[in-house]
Amino acid sequence: MNVIEKIQNQIKNNIILIYMKGTPQSPSCGFSAQAVQALSACGQKFAYIDVLENEDIRNALPKYANWPTFPQLWIDGELIGGCSIILEMLENGTLKKLILKKMKDI
Repeated sequence: MNVIEKIQNQIKNNIILIYMKGTPQSPSCGFSAQAVQALSACGQKFAYIDVLENEDIRNALPKYANWPTFPQLWIDGELIGGCSIILEMLENGTLKKLILKKMKDI
């Protein structure tokens, strides 16, 4: 399996997936920490991939997603965006609504 197939499988197999630097318990950058806090505030479990531990994904995902930075939040196979978009969506209530809708659709 090549790295693009690996990324596609990760996105397909996880309703809520964040590609981040570090782990939710120990983020390695401020943006990842803020994104995880926002996701956690929505009250649903989510999967994560530590791009610092997966250099192939760290190099390939920005090209695949056409999004240059981390973190990257994917919900139900769709790229939502990075830290500023996640925080904006949390603030205006759309993040929680989207997550709850997708979790009901399962």
